[in-house]
Amino acid sequence: MRRRQIMPVLTAACAAVVVGVMGSLITTPSATASPLPSPTATASSTPSPAATNQTTTSKAPTLPAQPEFAATAIAAPTATATQTAAAAPSPTDAATNPNADRSGIMPLSPADAAALEAEMGQGGGYMGVGTRAASEPGPESPLSGRTTLLSTEALSTWKPEGIQGVDVSGWQTGIDWDAQFNQGARFAYVKATESTTYTNDEFSSQYSGSRNAGMIRGAYHFATPSTSSGADQARYFVAHGGGWSADGMTLPPLLDIEYNPYSTLGNLCFNMSPSQMVNWVRDFSNTMVALTGRKPAIYTTTDWWRTCTGNSGSFADHPLHLASYSTSPGVLPNGWTFYSIWQYSPDGPYVGDSNVWNGTYANLKAFAYGRSLGAGEGAISTLAEDMPLGAPLGTVVCGIKDNGCYQSFRNGEILWSSSTGARTTRAGAIRSLYRLVGAENSSLGYPGSGEQCGLKAGGCYQMFQGGAIMWSPQTGAQVSRYGAIRNAWAASNFENGVLGYPSSGEICGLKNNGCYQAYQNGAIHWSADTGARPTRNGAIRSVWASIGYETGVLGYPTGTETCGLKDGGCVQSFENGQVHWTAATGANLTRGGAIRSLWLSTRSEEGVLGYPTGTETCGLKDGGCYQSFQNGQIHWTAKTGAQLTRNGAIRNVWAGTGYQDGGLGFPTGIETCGLKDGGCYQSFQGGQIHWSPATGAHPTRAGAISSYWAQSGWENGPLGYPTGTETCKLGGECYQLFQNGTLKWTPINGVTRS
Repeated sequence: MRRRQIMPVLTAACAAVVVGVMGSLITTPSATASPLPSPTATASSTPSPAATNQTTTSKAPTLPAQPEFAATAIAAPTATATQTAAAAPSPTDAATNPNADRSGIMPLSPADAAALEAEMGQGGGYMGVGTRAASEPGPESPLSGRTTLLSTEALSTWKPEGIQGVDVSGWQTGIDWDAQFNQGARFAYVKATESTTYTNDEFSSQYSGSRNAGMIRGAYHFATPSTSSGADQARYFVAHGGGWSADGMTLPPLLDIEYNPYSTLGNLCFNMSPSQMVNWVRDFSNTMVALTGRKPAIYTTTDWWRTCTGNSGSFADHPLHLASYSTSPGVLPNGWTFYSIWQYSPDGPYVGDSNVWNGTYANLKAFAYGRSLGAGEGAISTLAEDMPLGAPLGTVVCGIKDNGCYQSFRNGEILWSSSTGARTTRAGAIRSLYRLVGAENSSLGYPGSGEQCGLKAGGCYQMFQGGAIMWSPQTGAQVSRYGAIRNAWAASNFENGVLGYPSSGEICGLKNNGCYQAYQNGAIHWSADTGARPTRNGAIRSVWASIGYETGVLGYPTGTETCGLKDGGCVQSFENGQVHWTAATGANLTRGGAIRSLWLSTRSEEGVLGYPTGTETCGLKDGGCYQSFQNGQIHWTAKTGAQLTRNGAIRNVWAGTGYQDGGLGFPTGIETCGLKDGGCYQSFQGGQIHWSPATGAHPTRAGAISSYWAQSGWENGPLGYPTGTETCKLGGECYQLFQNGTLKWTPINGVTRS
């Protein structure tokens, strides 16, 4: 908002007034207006040595309150007292002294008070008003030719590089501070008071509004040195918003001392001599130090300083806020070798006056604190310079875990530790989970990187001391902490591998103190005995799940699912067995034990039995168990051990007898071939089954007939192979046919051949 233009020299009839709190004007009887003290009441009228010192060089100031800034400040040319003394017009020059009756500090007459009220309007003086008022008269102005101004158009758009800021007064109302912050403003000076009678109606909203928007803000006082002492105005300033706190968000108090914009108060220097002005400023400064602990910054122009202080070099230990509406700050007032803030434009690009800080954002924070920044404060402030997380909500807080620090912002936090440096955690799912698990106090510790996006399926991640947090639209945010499980996931190529993104955190407390973590396409289980092993979604994992995962018969996985087996098969090993899969058989487990051992001895799926087609099943006769395979079965009992029966004629005959529940019982040996005429046989608890191409498969059950045949030489004897099954009749007669005869048994005669 453009402020009103202060008119040049004005005159007015007066009435006794005092400008009251919050800008309201309170009329008081003239009888109560006691004379203000003379300059000698609070400061010596004798010019200070600096005021009369005619040295030709300026000494660099020592600024213990802002060492970081001072170390990096940008120096600018300085003017010496000798160089400028001749150019400065006399403060008492009648041409610039419309109220010559005023001299030094004098109380306002009723007429002058009324005139001043009229001139002040609603907002009073503001930073830069004196320069503009003094330069308006034209060629006859004592400032004519001394200030190189940018064009109005340039002022509204141009800005120098650096940390931007604003200064405002009662002339700006309804400021959108968030918009100013988003435009780049990082600090603000707000007018609080003027003289000892005026406060800014907008101060509270402007001061809190700029702070709430994330700016480092401070208050300034518009000086009218001829109306009251520096000490009085300092006390009034502090009592009405001009204090300071070392919170890192409050700038030191600022004294706005410049050309007098009020004709009522005399000439451009308020009808004060250079020595009187220097003493007034010193009086103000000393009182501010006593009340706040900080030396005030001084806002002025080089020309005013030359003209009205005699180009004093006495205040080089105060921060300089220089007004110069040009593309460079130009020559500095005597004593200063650098400026802290440069007011470069009164008409944009920001609301009010536009300013730039001479240094980094970290330097500005140190300036606000009034001390050097700690390592964490400095690192956080440096990272925050570009405001990647929006406006700060508070200042840097240190003393958290491992002496770390953090600062909150609208869109997240910056955390720092000596091990990780400063890192952002931006608002969102990853940060929410980080805070939920305990932030830096959790196993994740401090962040080790910023949040990185652009992963598979639009995912993001952030690294921490103890692992990472992964996020995808499908899975949300999940912790992946450093350890065996994460290493196994890394070995599978993280989210780009078969498992995809984690879909849960790591969960422990399983059998044998194991842990697991779920993923989009499976899980990784860990135990001390087996290490971390993935199980991917599919038939093999489903079988393992169906038996109770690690609590089931197989226990934890001991290997990764491996494919490329016979017939395109896959297998995964577990503590107590394996699960095999093919398209033809599906997934079936073989658990550790005699049946699995026998299958392994036949070369597993490469052997005679092929892949398992079922699960080991127990509860058979005599406590037996069996398992089916592509090409047969394996049966086991405690008496017989594990024995296979492969698909074929012998097994079919055994099946025809009722398997283990029939007369033959469980097999006691494997099918053996290479007999006479290419024959084969297999032994069972209750006999044998023999097969030859000529005869087929026939059982010989244990008994007299089988014993006789055995004594005759089995298939090698005169009878040859059996050609039928032993058959019994009523009355107890039994017989069995062979290739070369028949064996008959009766209770009376025993076995006879026919």
